[in-house]
Amino acid sequence: MDEQAKKTALRGISYGLYVIGTKVGDDVNAFTGNWVTQTSFAPPLVAIGAKKGTTSTDGIHDSGVFSVNVLETGQKDLAFSFFKPVSRVGNKFGDVEFYTQATGSPILKDALSWFECKVVHEYDGGDHVIFVGEVVDAGVHREGSPMTLSETGLFYGG
Repeated sequence: MDEQAKKTALRGISYGLYVIGTKVGDDVNAFTGNWVTQTSFAPPLVAIGAKKGTTSTDGIHDSGVFSVNVLETGQKDLAFSFFKPVSRVGNKFGDVEFYTQATGSPILKDALSWFECKVVHEYDGGDHVIFVGEVVDAGVHREGSPMTLSETGLFYGG
């Protein structure tokens, strides 16, 4: 197989950019992710990919819940805030405010919209874990266009 052709072809898959949160014991955690897709309308199911060996992935596995915060176009700085571990104090990750709803997973006040899921399936996805969750709550903070990975200038895949 032509490795460069494989990378180019796989990078042609379009991605959104999201902040995915979960409960970690009595605490919360979040990371920036882009492997998110709806897999069913009835019941409403969403699949996410989470890197193995991380606090967030372990938290999703242990708690059985996660939130997906849909970022708005132009929120590159907010997305980049969750590429690395970020300190949490009270209801803030650094200076990013959040609140919780049904699952206790963090919902970012500045996100465009959000939804929360209860894990119904978990699969080994190579270097990631694939979690399929049923949507149990959702909300919209404002109207707008969702952010995509392409606007960041980053590439993921291949």
